[in-house]
Amino acid sequence: MSDEHVGADLALPHAVALSWGVAERPQRGPKRELSIERIVDAAIEIADAEGLGAVSMARVASALGFTTMSLYRYVTSKDDLLLLMQDAVADIELPEPPEDDWRAGLKQWTVANLGAFTRHPWYSRIPISGTPMTPNVMRLIDTALRALRSAPLRDEEKMACVLLLASYVRGVGDVQSDIATSGATAEEVSGAPFAAALAQLVTPDRFPDLAPLIAGGAYTNTEFDDFAFGIERMLDGIQRYIEQGGSGAAVTGPDDAQDVGLYGSDKRVKEAAKARREAEKALRDARKRERDALKAARERAQKERPAR
Repeated sequence: MSDEHVGADLALPHAVALSWGVAERPQRGPKRELSIERIVDAAIEIADAEGLGAVSMARVASALGFTTMSLYRYVTSKDDLLLLMQDAVADIELPEPPEDDWRAGLKQWTVANLGAFTRHPWYSRIPISGTPMTPNVMRLIDTALRALRSAPLRDEEKMACVLLLASYVRGVGDVQSDIATSGATAEEVSGAPFAAALAQLVTPDRFPDLAPLIAGGAYTNTEFDDFAFGIERMLDGIQRYIEQGGSGAAVTGPDDAQDVGLYGSDKRVKEAAKARREAEKALRDARKRERDALKAARERAQKERPAR
């Protein structure tokens, strides 16, 4: 299949077409052993050793023993090369998510994704240029959506959940990348060697809420798993959203998830969902008024209680 045919029928960017194997590859070139796969592998090896900034078409060509122009017969630009590197690193071994536990499935998916950023600190440095369209990245998305299969959410909501967790992993990956390239020791990164000095400088009068954490050691505590804590809190938020009925999902259970996807746009279903949301809001408002009334009654009782 020629590039011209790809552009006319599939309308894919050249690098995306390469990743799917639907772009024409050179039939002639310097030494037939040169290939897109070898080029990408060499680029990843350079990035792993020296960082993404060390990757250039000339550097990759030199590592492979070819001229730079030879590479351009296979990969037309450095941007294309970066996209192919990204897709190669996204070829992650993912466990099959459980069928009836979307939360456990999303958690194991998020942890597995962080592994790619840990193995390749430069991974998070590749610029995001648009919607993911390469096969390995889309396989990651497909697995996350499979984990959400039992969740009573609309398609757009499921995609938003995947984006939320993917963005979290990328953010953590950015921090890990900074640490990996800083040259600092694990102890220096924690700040523990400087805790005593900080305790003297960060005084309660200037930093009333931070000072106790520094004095107690929480500020430099590396044993607490911040990443796992963050995952759990985001999953808590998704779960709460589902339990409250979401914006259009059924509330009777996961068995209705498929019907919501099929019939959620039906006029009567939409009207019923809207009425449910309004009723739930009214219930939440009533509960709030009840809590406020109880609080006020408790305060009145305390004021009226005779002093001893």
